[in-house]
Amino acid sequence: MASSAFNIRRLVMDVDKAVRGPSVIEIAAAIQTCRGVEACNITVSEIDLETVGTDVAIEGQNLDYDEIVRAIESSGAVVHSLDQVIAGDRLILLGPRVR
Repeated sequence: MASSAFNIRRLVMDVDKAVRGPSVIEIAAAIQTCRGVEACNITVSEIDLETVGTDVAIEGQNLDYDEIVRAIESSGAVVHSLDQVIAGDRLILLGPRVR
């Protein structure tokens, strides 16, 4: 994905790691090495016998999705899904969808 063509400002991903795998601090440190990253929030969302599921939100300027995925994977975790992308000159925050 060539993300340099537009300004990605926020990414939200579902990231899984092994229970005995990298700590959330190690994953955050890997993400912080990527260009444009200004802030990273990692929240544990579920734990089972072997896997820890986390919600990862990253904000910054001109974020490079591919670089961030490589950093997460090099730490020992895996991106399960990309759940939100905000791009442009400013952030647009939406509330939960009601049906």
